[in-house]
Amino acid sequence: MLLKGKTAIVTGGARGIGKEIALTLAKEGASVCVCDVNDQGLEDTAKELSSLGVGALGLKVDVTDFSQVQNMVQKVLDKFSKIDILINNAGITRDNLLLRMKEDEWDTVLNVNLKGTFNCTKAASKAMIKQRAGKIVSIASIIGLTGNAGQSNYAASKGGMISFTKSVAKELACRNINVNAIAPGFIQTDMTAKLPQDLREEMLKLIPLNRLGEASDVANLALFLVSENSRYITGHVIQVDGGMVM
Repeated sequence: MLLKGKTAIVTGGARGIGKEIALTLAKEGASVCVCDVNDQGLEDTAKELSSLGVGALGLKVDVTDFSQVQNMVQKVLDKFSKIDILINNAGITRDNLLLRMKEDEWDTVLNVNLKGTFNCTKAASKAMIKQRAGKIVSIASIIGLTGNAGQSNYAASKGGMISFTKSVAKELACRNINVNAIAPGFIQTDMTAKLPQDLREEMLKLIPLNRLGEASDVANLALFLVSENSRYITGHVIQVDGGMVM
C-alpha cells in the first residue's frame, strides 16, 4: 500500500484517465476526492472508490472558478485534514483550424486546461507548503511538445502546463513538494474507440510499439510520481506515448 494514509485530489476524475488514476491511487490506500462537472460520473466514481474501503469524496467543481476550487480544497481539508497529492487532469478540446477558430474556442480551452491547472495548484499547494510535503502531477499531452494542426488552442494550453510545471517545481522544491507532468500520446478512450478503422491504422503507423496506450499506462506512472519512489524527481515531463515522439 504505497499511499496508505495519504489524501489525493483528482480533477476531471469522473471518467477516462482521471477516473483510472483515482482508482489506482485508492487501491494503494489513498483517500481520494474526485472533482468534475459530470454529476452522474462523479456519483458513480465516488461509489467505486468507497467500495475499495478508502475515504472518498465527489465534488462538482468548475476548475476555471478559483472560488469553487478554494471551496473544494477546504472541504477536503475539513474531511481528511490534509492534502498530499494533486492530480491536474481536467481538460477539454475544441479543435479547429486557426483561421476558423472562434475566440470562445480559444478561451474555453485555455481556461479549463491551463487556468484550471493554475487555480488548483495554487489552492492545494498552500496546504502542502504548511505540511512541507506534497506531490503534484499535471496531465499534459504530447501535443504540448509537438504541436498539431487544428489544435493550436489545445497545444498552447498543454505547452503552458508543461512550462508551468517546471516553474512551480523550482518554486516549491524548498518545501519538499515534487511537481511533475505526464504527456500521454494516443490513449484508448471512448473517443478513440469511435475512430474509423483507416484513421486508426494511420495513427498506429506513428507509434513504434504499434498499439494505443491504455488509461492504466498513465495511471501507473502517476502512481509512481506521487509515491516516495519518485522523491528525487521534480520538474520533469514524462511521455507515455509508445515511442511516438522519440
